[in-house]
This record gives sequence, structure tokens and C-alpha cells, in this order.
Amino acid sequence: MTGLRVKNLSFSYGARPVLRDINVSPLKPGSLTALIGPNASGKSTLFRCIAGLLKPSAGEVWLDQTDLSTLRQKPRLQRICIMPQFFAANAALTVFDVVLMAHKNLSGWRVSPEDVATVADALDAGGISHLADAYIGELSGGQAQLVSVAQSLVRRSDVYLFDEPTSALDLRHQLDVLGQIRSQMIARDAVGVVALHDLNLAARFADRLVLLGDGFIRAQGPPSEVLSTSELASVYGVDIQVAQGPKQEISVHAYSP
Repeated sequence: MTGLRVKNLSFSYGARPVLRDINVSPLKPGSLTALIGPNASGKSTLFRCIAGLLKPSAGEVWLDQTDLSTLRQKPRLQRICIMPQFFAANAALTVFDVVLMAHKNLSGWRVSPEDVATVADALDAGGISHLADAYIGELSGGQAQLVSVAQSLVRRSDVYLFDEPTSALDLRHQLDVLGQIRSQMIARDAVGVVALHDLNLAARFADRLVLLGDGFIRAQGPPSEVLSTSELASVYGVDIQVAQGPKQEISVHAYSP
């Protein structure tokens, strides 16, 4: 399998270019890639173009030997699962309801005992079984984000795009969620891409980093390479120091110039 590839992709909102000639080297099944870059660098727009929710002005997105633009929206969304940056659901529904809806959304609405068991397992894996009967409108921001992750992972897809899945979480839940996402990509032999602001989390969990800045890919490759490039400090507008610990852990420290 060749994985997910983005070739010469550009996108504009009206006259304002957002993505410019984006090329992403093949992202392999069973791996996790972190898409990094400052606010307004185009990360969410790139995700939406890959999922087919936005139509690029130029370029292609390929999954294995399939040009995804040749697929209708439903089969494309069956292969590409996107977790949006902002969680949205009917406040009158329960957590169990919205995860069940995500599970059944593209496969019909007849609910079997197996479906109920699958949703229960997804809630358990996400550590939110105790919220099953809670209404969405009662959740904190962090709890809602955990539900959004469960909605994504309850589905079976070839590619998973997670747009800032840890932004509202405390440190322990950040580690839990990214560990779960990484292990599930390996277990499912799926392509995982996660947009992150925390460079230390990206270095810890991702096999590969893609650095986006001003609508361009500024660097891509293993974390040790991308975090050592001068492009990183240029894109973020800060001085960055990268250290490697005795167990090969990478840590990133940023300083105002």
C-alpha cells in the first residue's frame, strides 16, 4: 500500500490564497503524522481538502491507487474520517446517542446488539463510559473533546484526520488520547494525521512531522529532522532549542526572540 499522498494542492478563499502547491510525501498505513504550524497556517483547510469537504483549486489527493476526487462524497467519507476542531452535536442527545450516530452514519440506521456493544467498547476505550447517559449540553469542553475522539475512533476508515484533539484537555488526558490514537492507527493499519500545537507532544507520539507555514509546506520528515531545521523558528517567530534525552526523547523549548 502506498498510503495517503497530496500532490500540488492549492486552495483559496475567494482571492485569498490559503494553501499553495502543497506536496506531502506518502503517509504510510499504521503510522501517525503530526501536522504542525501556527494559527491560521492552513492546517484545518488542508484537512478539509483531504476529506473532500472543500474543493482545491489545483492538485490531487491520492489514497493508495485512488484519486479521491473520483469518489462521491459518501464513499470518500467512508475512507477518510475527519474529527473537526470544534465539536458540534444536538445538546439534547446523550453521549451514547452521538457516538452511536457516528458509528451508523454511513452504514444505515438499523441498530443491532453488535452496534450497541461497539459503542460501549468505544466509550470504555476512551475512558468516558461514565458519561454514556450524560447529555451533550451538560459536558465540559474537555469532556466534549473526548466524545469527539470516540466518535472518530468508533468508525472504521482508512485515514483518520484529528484537528487539534487535545486542545481542551489536561496533560493526563492529552497523553491518554494521543496514546490511544497512535495505538489504534497501528492496530487498524490506518493512516493517522493529527494537527497539534504542542511540539513536545508531536515529537513524543508522531512518526513524522509536516510543518505548515503561510500556506506552504516548510519541512517534513522524522521529528528529529523537522524540529532541528531553521524553518521551525522562522515559521513560529520564536527562538527554539531542541534537546534529546538519554532515552532518545526529544524536548522542545521556545523563547521570545
